[in-house]
Amino acid sequence: MYIDDIPAGNLRYGYTTGACATAATLASLKGIITGQIPENVKIILPNKQEALFHIKNSLLSGSYAESSVMKDGGDDPDVTTGLYIYSRVSFIQENKIIIDGGQGVGRVTREGLPVKPGNAAINPVPMRMLRKIITDTLQQYGITKGIRATISVPGGEDVALKTCNPKLGIIGGISILGTTGIVTPFSSASWKASIVLSMRVALKNNTKTFIFTTGGRSDSEAKKIYGNYMEENFIEIGDFIGFSLKRAMDYGVEHIIVVGMPGKMSKLAAGNMDLHSGESKIDFKMLSGIAGECNMGEDIKDRISHANTVSQVMEIINFNYKFIKLMEDKIISVLSEYTRNKIKIDVNIIENKYE
Repeated sequence: MYIDDIPAGNLRYGYTTGACATAATLASLKGIITGQIPENVKIILPNKQEALFHIKNSLLSGSYAESSVMKDGGDDPDVTTGLYIYSRVSFIQENKIIIDGGQGVGRVTREGLPVKPGNAAINPVPMRMLRKIITDTLQQYGITKGIRATISVPGGEDVALKTCNPKLGIIGGISILGTTGIVTPFSSASWKASIVLSMRVALKNNTKTFIFTTGGRSDSEAKKIYGNYMEENFIEIGDFIGFSLKRAMDYGVEHIIVVGMPGKMSKLAAGNMDLHSGESKIDFKMLSGIAGECNMGEDIKDRISHANTVSQVMEIINFNYKFIKLMEDKIISVLSEYTRNKIKIDVNIIENKYE
């Protein structure tokens, strides 16, 4: 597999399970349309980059085509690396597109996730990728038939036990994930080095304001909200808020705006300076307490206390403005104390929208 125009570095990038499933689906779909499954396919990732995938385990029968892509997470310590992501595609009588999960793809059993209970654990962005590649290819070949695509991952049941899926109520396999299509290799040392380098570049451009973002989607949304700032102002800090604040203090930064989704931001509100899932957990009791400060009632507080994810909490409160503002204020208080009030802190919690 290859990615065009990925920055050079010490660590190798990879592809998400969602990107692999999309590539396998394209190959299988071309197989049932043309009678030949290609050896390679190109897809456009959600980040608009083009990616080439090698197709494995091709099978063309009378009623379906099936092919797979080996998941390669690059140098990221990803437990799904080495698994084969299969897609079996067939024509159906109904004029619609049906996408489901098969062996090794988990099934959602609880509320609070971006996929509703009862459905295969194929997250919204990969689902849109799959629907788009099918729709575009059918239009390309002038086909008006319906399509069923089933994504399966042999061995996914065992690998899922090493992930958070069982705890989240995703049973029987892994999730098909990815928001950009690319797996960024996680290395604490290299990520921290990139944060420091980004700060130095920003400082050379005479900026005294940094906009810290906790992930790719947060970074994209922050650039829409704070469009008057230069590219150099935006620094994707990942989970390393404590480290980033210390370096900002060292460099004499005057103003920091922290932008993130509710999940990681709730960890900040609880006082955590490392937002990685292995270092900090969601404090649902704290979130229930915020609901109490908003006079939301005992039923709401109880539902929040027993929530499965922060996404579920946001559904319960309907992204209530007062609740969000109180959480932002708590974060400002935590970070101001951490920086000994040497830096002006602003916070923006953005809604985790999938559509």
